[in-house]
Amino acid sequence: MAHCASRRGVKDQLRVRRQVRLRPVGALASGLDIDARLVVSFNNDDIQIAGSGGYLIINFPNQRVFDTLTSGPPGSGAEKPKKPKGFDPLQQLNDLARQLGLVLELRVAGKTHVTFGAGRSPKITFHAVLGKIGSFFRGD
Repeated sequence: MAHCASRRGVKDQLRVRRQVRLRPVGALASGLDIDARLVVSFNNDDIQIAGSGGYLIINFPNQRVFDTLTSGPPGSGAEKPKKPKGFDPLQQLNDLARQLGLVLELRVAGKTHVTFGAGRSPKITFHAVLGKIGSFFRGD
């Protein structure tokens, strides 16, 4: 029962304003053709998602929202389980984007932080490093 209540809380926080259309390209789905303009509200902050062809941009309004969504589920203070050796979630996401023929760009306040699918490994920018350093000093 507590599990359902927590899911309802997340559902109440998340509000989608438009729909996305994904179409396989060609006879076999070797890539996706995206036509999307979407605004998702999370805790009264708007996350913008836009895509055209094989390019998808997700723009977070600020570093706080980006950190909240990428930090994982809230923990109870217990130790995190150890990751298997060689486990790199950024590389896995990059490989998936390349397999789908997508370029995924994550932006914070309009500045590119990470690009997936454009090369052999994800491209992490200097803005991402500065944003992460700044989030350590944030008083929230």
